[in-house]
Amino acid sequence: MSPMRGAPVVNAVIQARSSSTRLPGKVLRPLAGRSVLGWVVRAAAAAPGVDQVVVATSSDPSDDAVALEATRCGAAVVRGPLDDVLGRFAVALREYPADAVIRLTADCPLLDPALIGQLATLWRAQSTLDYLSTTLVRTLPRGFDAELVRADVLAEQVASATGADREHVTSGIYSQPLRYSCTGVVVSPPADDLRVTLDTAEDWELLTAIAAELGDRVGDWRAVVALLRSRSDLVALNAHVEQKKVGK
Repeated sequence: MSPMRGAPVVNAVIQARSSSTRLPGKVLRPLAGRSVLGWVVRAAAAAPGVDQVVVATSSDPSDDAVALEATRCGAAVVRGPLDDVLGRFAVALREYPADAVIRLTADCPLLDPALIGQLATLWRAQSTLDYLSTTLVRTLPRGFDAELVRADVLAEQVASATGADREHVTSGIYSQPLRYSCTGVVVSPPADDLRVTLDTAEDWELLTAIAAELGDRVGDWRAVVALLRSRSDLVALNAHVEQKKVGK
């Protein structure tokens, strides 16, 4: 959609690459008739208040297929350093200027457009906020992660961040709450014990089962939580999987 004249521009930037230490090629896997990346692009495009959807992949030939799939799904594409994810966000901001960027990852196919849109709405209502996310205080299942960053704050990180902060893009922001104004979206009752992101074969088994139950439709966190609360057998599929820590 086109932003209103004078209104702040909010773009969604999806980081995606084919190389993954635990599950290579995961973002291109077919899930209920469309790629995992296609699910994420669809969710971002359906989010109210998002002006443009950009997929930020690497310039490595191994990601040619990711770039082609992103284009096929209707997203804009930028390419940058393979191992400097923050550098890719800098390219996205340069090629598609915005006042704020919503960071999404391509391994979260069940992303809920309503949650993404809520970040955009809250930030437009208080655009002095530097950072807004669904993860600052985690009450949602892992896999509904969305983070909004002011463009000027993101530019600061591009110029100064080092090490793991370049890989994780936003860790240099939310780890400095005295420097940056950070706000989180929480839900009740909490469901942060659940995991619906894609990082391992066990995660894939669960996501395939969820898609079989709920069908090929835009993500709805309440429907996913309701299904998993009623199906302990599904939750058990990846309950033992540990998330990789920042900096690991």
